[in-house]
Amino acid sequence: MKGKNSPKEKVSRKSQYPDKEFKDYLNQLSSPHYQGGSWVLSKNATPLQKSKHEFCKEILIYQRKHKLTDKELAEQMELTLAETEDILHYRIDYFTLDRLMTYANKLFKTEPLTIGIIKEKNLNGKRKVI
Repeated sequence: MKGKNSPKEKVSRKSQYPDKEFKDYLNQLSSPHYQGGSWVLSKNATPLQKSKHEFCKEILIYQRKHKLTDKELAEQMELTLAETEDILHYRIDYFTLDRLMTYANKLFKTEPLTIGIIKEKNLNGKRKVI
């Protein structure tokens, strides 16, 4: 009679992740070559970080609106593909604000770029940098 702790007893285990697509995704995430996803803006981000994040967001919106590949966007901003991907993934620590403004200006040639402080009533008189 085989007991619970018998070493000869085979235990049939179902995979924790039965879906093949999900397993592939986990393998991608655990790969040493995985570049990671987008960076998240912290709740206590500085005005500078918020401004840089906003420029990255506008560049991403431009790309989607104009249905550009990463490579095409990189060419328009005169950047490498890697630098463009850093912008599209909000890796704001890699860029200064003036560099992001320069790249955005190459895309929005006919639209003025502005940065300012907007006072919103729903913030109890506090100022929000956009």
